[in-house]
Amino acid sequence: MNREPDFLSTLQLEDTGASTRETILTGASHWSPGGRVFGGQVLAQCIVAAQTTIEGRAIHSVHGYFLRPGAIDVPITFGVERIHDGRSFATRRAQAYQNGVPIFSMIASFQTPDVGAEHQDPFPADVPDPESLPSAASVLASIDHPTAQAWAERSIDMRHVEGSVYVDVQGARVAHQAVWFRVERDLPDDPALHRAVLAYASDLSLLEPIMRRHGMAWGTPGVKLASLDHAMWWHRDGRADEWVLYAQESPSAQGGRGLAFGRMFSRDGRLLATVAQEGMMRVPSAD
Repeated sequence: MNREPDFLSTLQLEDTGASTRETILTGASHWSPGGRVFGGQVLAQCIVAAQTTIEGRAIHSVHGYFLRPGAIDVPITFGVERIHDGRSFATRRAQAYQNGVPIFSMIASFQTPDVGAEHQDPFPADVPDPESLPSAASVLASIDHPTAQAWAERSIDMRHVEGSVYVDVQGARVAHQAVWFRVERDLPDDPALHRAVLAYASDLSLLEPIMRRHGMAWGTPGVKLASLDHAMWWHRDGRADEWVLYAQESPSAQGGRGLAFGRMFSRDGRLLATVAQEGMMRVPSAD
C-alpha cells in the first residue's frame, strides 16, 4: 500500500503474465480513509490496464460497475480480455480482483484517429477563475480529522465555484455545481495518461450535486455514499495538469440512489469529456 498522497504511482501496473484469454497485471492502492479503495483509482487503473493491450487507438468510452468495496492493503489483480479488434474500433473488458473476486468490472472502447462532424456544448457562463477560489487543501487543512487531512493532501488541487460541501453546504441548495481541478505537478506528454487521470478525478466530486440539493455535507453524521456505476466519454484530448472545469448536475435522487452528470472543459473552452454516475446515498432518517 502506498501512503504517498501522489496517486500517480498507483497507475504504474506490473505485467504479471497472460492466459489464453486475458492479460494479467497487478497494482497497489494509495491510502484512503476507512481502508477502502477509492473508486476513481480502480477505474483509472483498469483504463491503464486495458490500454496496455491497445496500439494506435485512444479510449473514447467506458462503462463500469463498482461491485464490492476494495481493501487498500490488498494488491489488486487486473484481467483484460480482448473482446473485439475492428478496423476503427477495439473493445476490451477489464476487471479488478481482490482475493479472487471482482471488485470492479468495465468495458471500454478505443478508436483510431478520425475526422467528422463536430460541435460541442458551450463553456458555462460567468465562472470565476480558479485563482480567485480557495483550494480544498486550504479549506480542510485546519480540520483535525484523518479524512480531512487525507483530502487536504491530495495531489489534485480542487476548487469549488459555489463553495465546498466538506463540512457544511455553502451556498444555495441546488442540484448543480462546478469544480476546477488540476494535478499539482507536470505530467508526461502522454494523452492516454491524461485521459486516465481525468477518469480518476471524475469520481472525486460527482455525487456532490445530490448532496448540495439536500443540504448534506460529507461530514453530516450518518450519511452513507458509494459509487454504483460509472460511464465516461472522452471527446477531445486535454491536459490533467492544467485547469479543468468540471460542471456537474443531478436530475434525480430516489430510493437511496442519486444520478449525476458532469462535463469537463479545458480552460480555453473545449469540451473534453462527459461523465455519468449513479451512487448510493443513504440519509440518517432512512437507516
